[in-house]
Amino acid sequence: MAKKTSFASAKNPSQPAEVPLEKAYESQGVEGRIYAAWEKSGYFNPDKLPSQLTKKTAKPFTIMMPPPNRTGILHVGHATGIALQDIMIRFERMRGKRSLWVPGTDHAAISTQVKVEQMLIKEGIKNPRVELGREKFLERVIAFAEDSGKTIVSQTRSMGASCDWSREAYTFDSPRNAAVVEMFRRMSEDGIIERGNRIVNWDPQFRTTLSDDEVLTKEVKAKFLTFSYDKNFPIVISTTRPETKFGDTAVAVHPDDPRYRKFVGKAYEPVFCGKKLRITVIADKAVDPAFGTGALGVTPAHSMIDSEMAERHGLPTVQVIGEDGRMNETAGPGYAGLTVAEAREKIEKSLADAGLLQKVEEVAQNLPVAERGGAPVEQLPMQQWFIRVNKPFKLRQNTLGKWKKGQKATLKQLMAEAVRSGKTDIVPEQFNKVYFHWINNLRDWCISRQIWFGHRVPVWYRGGEQKVSDVSPGKGWEQDPDTLDTWFSSGTWTFSTLGWPKKTPDLKEFHPTDVLETGRDIIFFWVARMVLMSTYALGEVPFKTVYLHGLVRDEQGRKMSKSLGNVLDPRELAGKYGTDAVRLSLIIGLSPGADTKLGEEKIASYRNFTNKLWNISRFILMTTGGVHAPKSRPLPKTLADTWLLGRLDATVAAVTKDLETFSFSHAGETLRDFTWGDLADWYLEIAKIEGGKDAVLSFVLDAVLKLWHPFMPFVTEEIYQRAFIGGAKAKKGAEFLMVMPWPKAKKSDMKSVDKDFGVLRDVVTSLRSIRATYRVEPSKKIDATLVSAKSAALLKKHAVVIASLARVEKLDVLAKGKQPEKTVGDVVSGVSVFVPLGALVDMGAERERLAKELAEIEKYVESLGRKLENADFVSRAPAQVVTGEREKLAAAKDKAAKIKEQIAALE
Repeated sequence: MAKKTSFASAKNPSQPAEVPLEKAYESQGVEGRIYAAWEKSGYFNPDKLPSQLTKKTAKPFTIMMPPPNRTGILHVGHATGIALQDIMIRFERMRGKRSLWVPGTDHAAISTQVKVEQMLIKEGIKNPRVELGREKFLERVIAFAEDSGKTIVSQTRSMGASCDWSREAYTFDSPRNAAVVEMFRRMSEDGIIERGNRIVNWDPQFRTTLSDDEVLTKEVKAKFLTFSYDKNFPIVISTTRPETKFGDTAVAVHPDDPRYRKFVGKAYEPVFCGKKLRITVIADKAVDPAFGTGALGVTPAHSMIDSEMAERHGLPTVQVIGEDGRMNETAGPGYAGLTVAEAREKIEKSLADAGLLQKVEEVAQNLPVAERGGAPVEQLPMQQWFIRVNKPFKLRQNTLGKWKKGQKATLKQLMAEAVRSGKTDIVPEQFNKVYFHWINNLRDWCISRQIWFGHRVPVWYRGGEQKVSDVSPGKGWEQDPDTLDTWFSSGTWTFSTLGWPKKTPDLKEFHPTDVLETGRDIIFFWVARMVLMSTYALGEVPFKTVYLHGLVRDEQGRKMSKSLGNVLDPRELAGKYGTDAVRLSLIIGLSPGADTKLGEEKIASYRNFTNKLWNISRFILMTTGGVHAPKSRPLPKTLADTWLLGRLDATVAAVTKDLETFSFSHAGETLRDFTWGDLADWYLEIAKIEGGKDAVLSFVLDAVLKLWHPFMPFVTEEIYQRAFIGGAKAKKGAEFLMVMPWPKAKKSDMKSVDKDFGVLRDVVTSLRSIRATYRVEPSKKIDATLVSAKSAALLKKHAVVIASLARVEKLDVLAKGKQPEKTVGDVVSGVSVFVPLGALVDMGAERERLAKELAEIEKYVESLGRKLENADFVSRAPAQVVTGEREKLAAAKDKAAKIKEQIAALE
């Protein structure tokens, strides 16, 4: 019996415990205490790591945390990202790298402002901006953002994030504002930020412009009207938006369309619903002659495509819809002030009454709507600030190893080269195509927003003068009232957080960053913007790898939403099951770029695994009987020792490779199989029989805790402290598991060892299977005979282990022999296994039970067979259903055959 050793108690570190670890792991009593100790150590900061990790030879490893929006609380998507990033940071820190993980939050300008406006409306303030004014309104927004930021930081800590809080950043703080102003100034000087009148996406609900990425499409039913402007106009057109036709200045046809060739170049003045228009018929290859009538009414003021066509043909622009989403005075008589929907209905009736309406069809339409608020988006001509992505400019520095300082390139070229050159790699690879598709179709980026919360456009006006500055140039100057798109500031995230525009030591050491881990749905919004900003400002990519994770869905594969009532709160889950269990449940089963399912049953299973690891550790510590960290690799004394150490080496190598290649789920699965299977199910059971395993057990426990630490930081640190450091007796210095060296795999040829141990394992499994098949009571022991010419010596040597693991009373091992009478048999790994059942099983009753089971199975087989012989079923049913039924039939036939074998053995 192992001697009792004094260990510090988790609940009261000053009091010794009677046993190394309590019977059950209580996460709530551990996590807060452990995290506080980590923070106090300073090891989250790469500048304060133990001496071996602060040497000049130590390589940096950097991740910038995607800053959560200050609009509420963290959700499971955020929790997934935190878990993945923390795994990478802890892994690389233990590998000896100066690991820096910079945390922060995003002011998320429009999202936060909209959130607060909605809150204020609920408070009874119908028009918050008008009633409160800019200053008081911003006070409310800033206060909300501050409270939300504190909540998010607290939640991030609770997930075990080992990020450097001393470097915490906020996209709306002073250093980031300085970076935004400097970026705007440089881009203005280089001529790639310009102000001009163009067609923009306009949100009438919140009265602000939107980027293309902030506009969603919603499929709706719409009326497709076919009509003439008036009785004298020679061409019939079709549209779903007749209200915009007041702003038509041309009708476009394809130059090769013979139907309209004679009209091209002619001008007409039709009267459309009471308004006189000036229409020129133009030929343009952008027109699809097969769509509608093949003739397109061109509305330059309310369509980006039409605006581009107008530029090519020198057409005038006539705006007929205002910023409030209503028809303006330029629309036809009696239409000003009507909503778009009201005008549409009135026009349809007017055309029908005039005999001009030829056809009305109901069609599916992709309606553009605002991402926030969901209001239909209008395209309007407005004066805004734009970043010119297709305009060549002189580079300020050597860039991406392709361009020299002073050479010219466009931002779009820089963005494409960053990925095409391999300097930034996107995981999974298929998102490269998505990235390039977006880049190729990228238009100039409208960066000004008509909201109040955000970085103010740093431009000042006085008369005809204009200056870029973060402060007023003097008396009489007025600042542009607009703010900048939130992605303009967050686009500088990888380098503004390191001190840019100053040339800081952090910027020199930690940029480019190593990995950006983020959701696949944000590749256009943020990832591409950061590539744009970094390649422009620094001439280098912002990150070497982009790892994209998918959405976390519920157990049924549905998107989580409040309306469905299926939202899982990571805070509540962590309180109920423990943070380590939540982290594991988010990682295991996760594939890059793919959605994953999550339910409480899965989380509970990993809570059980957390307890399994605790109990494995408890058994080992009670067996070894002391607190001592292994100083060197132990020499194996038995086959089981050699096999386990070899399996550990293979696991270390596999997990290390998986983490290096971002195969996080596979790494966790491999480690789980080793821990629960090889170590717990086999080696620990053998250790109870053979004894003398202290050195191997301590060595393996040390390695297992290190391997699991990036995944399950809390429980592993707690066990490590209690097992190898001594709890309250821990000395100052590098005595936290999170800074211990990562295990290294020893290369050795394990083929013969794996083969020999595999024979023993297969024999024990066979004997256990026979017991289960014939329902031998667990308390009863069986007799067994093993016959093998090749493995007889091996089996005899380990007969005690086999007999103990399989609960065998009498075990005979023979080099050769026939199957004894009245026994059941099996053959595994070249070993014949025979077990007499006469004394253990009521042969008659067992035959009767099996016969009944066989009859039921055969009836099921017959039923499935008839079903699959039905040609009508096979032809009509989905392919996966038919395949499933065939698989069921094959499994049932196999089961019937095995039952027949069992019956034959009982004769």
